[in-house]
Amino acid sequence: MENRDKILQFIRVKGPVLPVEISKIIGTDILISSAHLAELTASGKLKISAIKVGGSPLYYLSGQEAMLQKFIGGMNDKERKAYDLLQQSKVLRDSEQEPVIRVAMREIRDFAVQLNVTHENKTEIFWKWHLLSNEEAELLIKSKLNLPAKKAEQPLPNAVEEKPIEKTAEEEHAKTVQRELPAEQEPAKRERKPKQKETEDSFLREISRFFEKNKINIVNSEVIKKNSEIDFVVEIPSVVGNLQYYCKAKSKKRVSDSDLSNAYVKGQFKKLPVIFLSPGELSAKAQEMISKELRNLTFKKI
Repeated sequence: MENRDKILQFIRVKGPVLPVEISKIIGTDILISSAHLAELTASGKLKISAIKVGGSPLYYLSGQEAMLQKFIGGMNDKERKAYDLLQQSKVLRDSEQEPVIRVAMREIRDFAVQLNVTHENKTEIFWKWHLLSNEEAELLIKSKLNLPAKKAEQPLPNAVEEKPIEKTAEEEHAKTVQRELPAEQEPAKRERKPKQKETEDSFLREISRFFEKNKINIVNSEVIKKNSEIDFVVEIPSVVGNLQYYCKAKSKKRVSDSDLSNAYVKGQFKKLPVIFLSPGELSAKAQEMISKELRNLTFKKI
């Protein structure tokens, strides 16, 4: 039996696993086992968790999502509070939650499914417990929107599930164009692809140049929204050695007090001071907040 077959068989029996467990099963070091797991994940045969145990994510098969609940012991207090609240309520309206819970929901992605609901020309976010069916979620969301639960003429407003990893708008647009245009127009579409990719990566390149210029090292990064919002953990040199910071980079013309407070709370989760990078200006409320309340946050215009 090949190593990858052994890995899949082991996970099928045991459930979510860490790379160190796989290294023992296939008799190799953790780097090789991690490489096998990464390849199986890239091919869609395995899933990877957002929750971590000892700094490492878990690998599991589709259908084993409920087993991840065994590993919530490593959550911080705010994440556990959000987890318990969602487990009890099943559906939560993002706008009704306090800021720390709203941030925590985005951290517990294994258990909180984001739904973007459009109702009366307004889109807002709801959170669904990961094991709740769409039909059950529909009834609860209708209730929160004060809509009749059973009348056919009052269907659930357009609800779109926000996937942890999703295609970009450019990719979706390209697919639509491919379906609608005749075959002879396809070469022109292919010629535009390099330009789309260049635009897509421009903000990340701008931030990377800023880090390089200021001798800031990237420890890890996560693209929240392509060409718009990126999270980093960085190391900044100082007279006492390298210091770690949580860095929020957001491409906005005007940075609000809500932008700063959300970044500040996320920094607290990580127990790190915060740097907020943006090409935009601070709003009046944001300037007041940063001078009085958020003394552990540094704003830098790039």
